Amino acid sequence: MKRFWKEILILIIQLFLFYIIPLFAGPTDIMGLIFLIIVGTFILSIIISTISKEKVKYFYPLIVAILFTPSVFIYYNESALIHIVWYFVDSLIGLAIGTIIYKLTNK
Repeated sequence: MKRFWKEILILIIQLFLFYIIPLFAGPTDIMGLIFLIIVGTFILSIIISTISKEKVKYFYPLIVAILFTPSVFIYYNESALIHIVWYFVDSLIGLAIGTIIYKLTNK
C-alpha cells in the first residue's frame, strides 16, 4: 500500500474533481464544469504517467471511467453516461502523452 501512495493521491484528487467540484456548480455552469473535469482528468493522467513507476498506472483510464459512473446518477442524468467514454479516452490520451514525456526525459 505504501508503494502506491502517488497513485492513491492522484485518485483522491480525481475523486475531488468528480464529486466535490460539482457541488459548487449551478445548473447553468454544467458545460464549463464538464470542460474543467475533462482538462483536470487529462492533466492528472499526464502527471500519473510521468511520476509513477508502477504498472498499476496503466489501469488509470479504466479506474477513472469506473469512478465517474456513480457521479452520473448523483449529479447528472442518464444522458451523461456517454461522458464515461470521454473520460476514458481523455485519460488514455493523457497517459500516452505522459509516457512519451517520461521516456524522453529519462533517456
